[in-house]
Amino acid sequence: MKRLSTVLAVLLAVLSVPALAEEATGAADALSSLSQEQVISDDCTPARVLELCRAMVPADVVIGGRVNRRSRHGRTVASYGFVLKRRAGVTELELRDEKGEAVAFEKGGRILDTDLTWNDLAMDFLWWKDVSFDEKAEAESMSGILCKVLFLKQGDHAYRAWIDRRTGAMLQANELVLKDGAWTTVREVFCTSLKKFGERWAPKNIEVGPTNGPKYRTKIVIESVEDLK
Repeated sequence: MKRLSTVLAVLLAVLSVPALAEEATGAADALSSLSQEQVISDDCTPARVLELCRAMVPADVVIGGRVNRRSRHGRTVASYGFVLKRRAGVTELELRDEKGEAVAFEKGGRILDTDLTWNDLAMDFLWWKDVSFDEKAEAESMSGILCKVLFLKQGDHAYRAWIDRRTGAMLQANELVLKDGAWTTVREVFCTSLKKFGERWAPKNIEVGPTNGPKYRTKIVIESVEDLK
């Protein structure tokens, strides 16, 4: 299964896809059931592809579940309940500990002791101005799905994003940093299963972790997905 990065970006992209079938084990499997008609044409510019991708993100949705910090042996060492609301493009996040008490956190960098960052949730990188095609990465297989691959950068940070040509949904996005003059992938996320919430498909289980360093992972379990009224 291909690995997916930038938690909410991928999550909300899949949320925009209509119900497809009763079972699916990954985002790519679900999207492969769609019509072959392409939203993104061959002559689209990088800026236009990015615009189509942003259009796939629902403006009003609330997502509930748990964020579990796990050791290298799979043991849960910390667990938080979460409610994430996105209204008119503005993201709000509420975390609670195992006793149900609200947990304060800073809107910047890593969220508490998890592998999530605020940028994962706010998706600021989708509005970065420096965007180009990554034609070399575009040649890589994405479970048989044709993609346009964008390279977005700002300062010494970048994201490489695989965009489904048929829907504009983001299937994968790796976070990179500039080290010794070269771009290096530092974080990865992968979706292990999808679940149908009402008429929407959404990831049920997502795992987040660094590409190097301690073998800790943050597991996100999605328990509910609802439209905001």
